[in-house]
Amino acid sequence: MSENQQLISRLKDSIQQVWKKAGFSQPTSIQSYAIPHILEKKDVIAQSPTGTGKTLAYLLPVLNMIDAENKAVQAVILASSQELVMQILDEIQKWAEGSGIRCASFIGGANVKRQLEKLKKHPHIAVGTPGRVHELIKQKKLKMHEVKMVVLDEGDQLLVPEHTDTVQQIVKSTLSDRQVVLFSATLPDSIVSIAKELTNHAEIISVKKDETINAEKVNHIYFFSEQRDKIKLLEKISRLKALKALVFVKDIGNLTVIAEKLQFKKINVSILHSDLNKMERQKALRNFRDGKTSMLISTDVAARGLDIEGITHVVHYDFPKDLNQYVHRSGRTGRFGAAGTVISLVTEREERDLKKFAKEIGVRAELKRFHGEGIVEGKSTPIKRKDAHPRIKS
Repeated sequence: MSENQQLISRLKDSIQQVWKKAGFSQPTSIQSYAIPHILEKKDVIAQSPTGTGKTLAYLLPVLNMIDAENKAVQAVILASSQELVMQILDEIQKWAEGSGIRCASFIGGANVKRQLEKLKKHPHIAVGTPGRVHELIKQKKLKMHEVKMVVLDEGDQLLVPEHTDTVQQIVKSTLSDRQVVLFSATLPDSIVSIAKELTNHAEIISVKKDETINAEKVNHIYFFSEQRDKIKLLEKISRLKALKALVFVKDIGNLTVIAEKLQFKKINVSILHSDLNKMERQKALRNFRDGKTSMLISTDVAARGLDIEGITHVVHYDFPKDLNQYVHRSGRTGRFGAAGTVISLVTEREERDLKKFAKEIGVRAELKRFHGEGIVEGKSTPIKRKDAHPRIKS
C-alpha cells in the first residue's frame, strides 16, 4: 500500500467509501501534507494554489473526528461569503453520506428564526459567515463548549481588519484545547502573523505548485484595449463556442453597466455582487452552473473561493490590483488539471504588470487578437471610433 493510500485508510470507512465513489486516485499535495497534521490534532496554517483541493484537506479530518452519537456542535467552519458557505455545505453533505453527521449553514441576511430552527436539529458542523456565527454565540444559541475544531476557509479574507476581531471572538469562545486550522490560496506575512496569534504552535504548510496537477493545461493570453473599448472585446469573447466564462469587474456600478450593454446585444449573462439579495445571488450561480448563461460577471468579493465546475475562461476585464488577485481569479479555471484559458484585457500600462505577474508565477502570457470569431496571434488594430474628431485641413 502506497503512502497516499495509507493516508486515506486512516479515515473512517464512510469517508473511504465516498473517496472510492468519487474516483480519486490519490490525494493532492496539500491534502497529503495537511491531513496527517490535522489528524494528529495539530493547528495548521496552510497555503496552496486555487484548485488544489484545500476544502477536502480540512474537511476529511473534520468529518473523521465528529462523533455522530454526540448531538453537540463539534466543528465550526468560517467563510467570508454566502456563496462559499453554501458550497462548503454541499461538500459536507456529499462527504458525510452514510455517516449520520449533520451540518447547517448560518449566513448574514438570512432569516434568523429559520437559522434558530436549524440549531434545534443539533448539527454536528456549523458553517457560516463570521458576523452571523458571532451573533448566535452572543445570543447563547450556538454553544461552543464542545467545539473541537475551528476552520478558517480563505483565511486571508477572514483576517482582514473588518473581520479579524469577530473571528478572534469566535475562536476565544471555544475551550483552549480546540484545534484551529486556516487555509488560503495566498498568505501574506501580515495574515500569517495574525493567524499565529489565533493558533498554538501551528504547522505552517506552503505548497507553491501542486505536482499532482498539471497546470500547463491553462493558457494565459491577453488583448490590447483602451479601457472604454473593453466592452467590445468582451462581446466577442461572449460569442466563443462552448464558453463558460467568469468575468472579473472591479466595482458594482461598472459591472451593472457592462451587463446591461451585453443584454442589449441579446447576450445572456449572470451577475454576482454583494448588493444582490440571497435569492438573486443563488439564481445567478444556478443559471451559470446549469449552463443557462455562459458568462458570469462578478466582483472579486462575490466570487472568492467559489468552485464552479467546468469554467473554460477567466476574464480579467478590470486588471487585478496585485499578483495575489491575479492568482485567485485565474485559479477559477483549470481546476484539478482541466484545460482552461485566462484572458486579460489590458492597456499598455497594464501589459507591463501582466508580464511581471506571469514571470513571477512561471507562465507565459501571449498577445492575441480576434480574427472574425476566432482568436489568433498578434496585436489587434485600434478600434475606429465614430466619435473621433475629424482632421482639420490647413
